[in-house]
Amino acid sequence: MIWDVDPVLFTLGPLTIKWYGLLFATGFLIGTAVMTRIYRLEKKPEDDVGSLLIYMMVATIVGARLGHCLFYEPGYYLANPIEILKVHQGGLASHGGAIGITIGLWMYSKRHKKQPFLWLLDRIAIPAALAGALIRLGNLFNSEIVGEPTSVPWGVTFARLGDDIARHPVQLYESIAYFLIFGFLWKLYDQRKGAIRQGEFIGLFFMLVFSARFLLEIVKTQQAAFSLPLGLSMGQFLSIPVIAVGYWLWSTSKTRPLGKPGRK
Repeated sequence: MIWDVDPVLFTLGPLTIKWYGLLFATGFLIGTAVMTRIYRLEKKPEDDVGSLLIYMMVATIVGARLGHCLFYEPGYYLANPIEILKVHQGGLASHGGAIGITIGLWMYSKRHKKQPFLWLLDRIAIPAALAGALIRLGNLFNSEIVGEPTSVPWGVTFARLGDDIARHPVQLYESIAYFLIFGFLWKLYDQRKGAIRQGEFIGLFFMLVFSARFLLEIVKTQQAAFSLPLGLSMGQFLSIPVIAVGYWLWSTSKTRPLGKPGRK
């Protein structure tokens, strides 16, 4: 298959809308709908979802941008710090986004005492998996974060890279994995009707998402401009501590309070 899709969806005067931006925004919109339903189910103030969305958007963009600059190209961006602000030129890292979201939710929970930090993380994990799936589709439309060369029948040639090499469509692999994780978490939450122990869902999210990321890095082109020990990619290196934290949160969740069901 030859992939030669224009990353620009349409242009209206000075306004340019890209597929990536549309999918990124769609993730937040659907995530807002999911969180509104959760707040309604668990009898939390639905008006708070708007404030939560603002925290999430700012934290995600700032964290993902700083993550890309400091994890993948620290030498360049530390020497040219003004370039960090040029988000429109691309460069967002999911690990940085995860850190940003965690900090943003901690700040939000400090102002909303009846929505504890771990309670928030557990519920944000559900739409976060969906948003990750849509963002990876955005990467596909941008012909970026491509896979290694391959001879498998479903290999994709990204024409905009300027070569005729068939590669693993790793963006699709990740997107499918995150869609499945979203479906699993949402179904489990719906079955439990909100009766989950603190740390259980965010632990599962960290383990599943970043285990998938670790494995799929095997067929992904190297993104960092430097090498790491044991032949690990930067994505694999950063995933290991997140998986470990996820396992700890999940395995110790039995010792934490069980949330009350929102409906019978």
